[in-house]
Amino acid sequence: MSETMGLRLLAVDQEDLSVISAAVQDGVCKPIDLVFEAKRHRFHLEFNRFRWEMKRDVSSKGERVRSVLSFDSVSSVKSRGLPPKHEDLVLSLLSVEWIADDEPPGGKIRLMFAGDGELLISAECLDATLLDISQPWPTRNRPEHKD
Repeated sequence: MSETMGLRLLAVDQEDLSVISAAVQDGVCKPIDLVFEAKRHRFHLEFNRFRWEMKRDVSSKGERVRSVLSFDSVSSVKSRGLPPKHEDLVLSLLSVEWIADDEPPGGKIRLMFAGDGELLISAECLDATLLDISQPWPTRNRPEHKD
């Protein structure tokens, strides 16, 4: 039986964001799912998150759930090594990191993707939210990482 209660996490410092980073590792999305709303000073991405927090029996590969990761107080977003929005490629999120400015509370949020893709989000402060927005479903593939 799978746990149906989804994650609802907030981050206001690096320690909080490290929890979110662990939860979103191996989340998959398409370039069109990366959205910067400049007038609202908000960046968000919708993606299929692997549920690392769930215990699995030996016969199960695990579950995925549709999630939204959002950042508020955003002033700009820069990308490197990511395909254009119109491309139908799948991106795999590896990590999320906070890089504080010399003068707090501002800084940058770095989202790293497989294949060396990167988003650098400038923000007035760290204000991140991770919400699961669907019921989970079984997945045939469990992400694996080589040492």
